[in-house]
Amino acid sequence: MNRRVMLASTAAFVGLTACSKFKTYNGPEVTEIFVFKENRKMYLMHHQTALAEYDVHLGFSPYGHKQQKGDGRTPEGSYRINRRNPDSAFHLSVGLDYPNDTDRKIAKEVGVSPGGDIFIHGGPTRKEDKNKSDWTAGCIAVTNKEIEDIYAMVRDGTPIHIFPAKQPPLLRPRPGTPKPFDETAPDILVAHGREPIMPMDPVLWQAQAGTEVLVTSNGTE
Repeated sequence: MNRRVMLASTAAFVGLTACSKFKTYNGPEVTEIFVFKENRKMYLMHHQTALAEYDVHLGFSPYGHKQQKGDGRTPEGSYRINRRNPDSAFHLSVGLDYPNDTDRKIAKEVGVSPGGDIFIHGGPTRKEDKNKSDWTAGCIAVTNKEIEDIYAMVRDGTPIHIFPAKQPPLLRPRPGTPKPFDETAPDILVAHGREPIMPMDPVLWQAQAGTEVLVTSNGTE
């Protein structure tokens, strides 16, 4: 993952020790965070100026707003950084205040848990997740080096805005993934002002995108 920090001087960071993962940041305040699912980019902003840009990985079901525990989706919309974990299994992490009141109400009406523990954190620890795209359970992942900078730069209370990707979800989720409310309870989503995103058959989606589709006995490749 590439990272470009657009600061006036590298002196904005001061390492506490030569080997410490904790840094001191003396640069401009991070006033907002923008995450764009479509191109897997995250920006730390000081008002209208981008202080840093990161390539990110998302949940293993990257399209659509997180709805329930185990769905592998990364939340969409506006939240805030509300906590941090210096002893994260993924090096360091800063947490989002998902679920919000609406997330909880919708999940309660459907009869499931909305899930939680959504963080921006470091890289994978399992061998099978290394070099894999969108490998998290719903979090936003960067490299261990990058999360050290983010951990130092971002304060609790900072707004984070996560924008959806345009590509619709496909019909072949990871085995064991619960069906989304878009299929099972679209009326509840509508009642709370959220538009259901209906899944599209992968063959149809690729055909509409103008991509040649090869259908095999094991599905579409």
